Amino acid sequence: RVPASPDGVVVFAHGSGSSRFSRRNRHVAAFLEARGYATLLLDLLTPSEDAVDEVTREYRFDIPRLAARVVSALDWLETRPGLAPLPVCVFGASTGAAAALIAAAERPARVAAVVSRGGRPDLAGEALGRVEAPTLLVVGGLDGEVIALNEAARRAMTAPARLAIVPGATHLFEEPGTLDEVCRLAADWCDAHLRGPAAPGRPRPSGARP
Repeated sequence: RVPASPDGVVVFAHGSGSSRFSRRNRHVAAFLEARGYATLLLDLLTPSEDAVDEVTREYRFDIPRLAARVVSALDWLETRPGLAPLPVCVFGASTGAAAALIAAAERPARVAAVVSRGGRPDLAGEALGRVEAPTLLVVGGLDGEVIALNEAARRAMTAPARLAIVPGATHLFEEPGTLDEVCRLAADWCDAHLRGPAAPGRPRPSGARP
């Protein structure tokens, strides 16, 4: 979806066992669209891969495969008139967060920010140290193990990184108001890093709001 005069594009990398129809990601996307950002949700697995994964679960943790699909989406944006000049945030959920971070490391001139929701950034491995984009790691306050994994990932990064803990939230942010807090945090992060100076070599488009 592309609102009038968007200030940037947010590419969503869904988590394990999910798709472009993810209710949570669509909720966040709608909030970001209202704040003036274009959004791209896509399936990271082909229909045949998804059918196999439903039975074997062999692809949902194939992080290199998922990351390659996110990189392809970033490259596709380069071909879209009106979107190619815009700075990009990659929003990753669960295992999609690792794919988002690897894609950011592979396309440093394209990705201006990363947001992880309940993510597994630790699965990005050595790519964490190559990420240049400012990264926001959002974790539920009741998701203890994932908090520890995100804190370790944050320490492994050289890019500016912030760990934001949403009080009272579990891994899926199903508690009242918790997903709305994710929306607010993500939008504020995009405002700070997509509406400010664009990624290297990416001038702000004409018509972009200050």
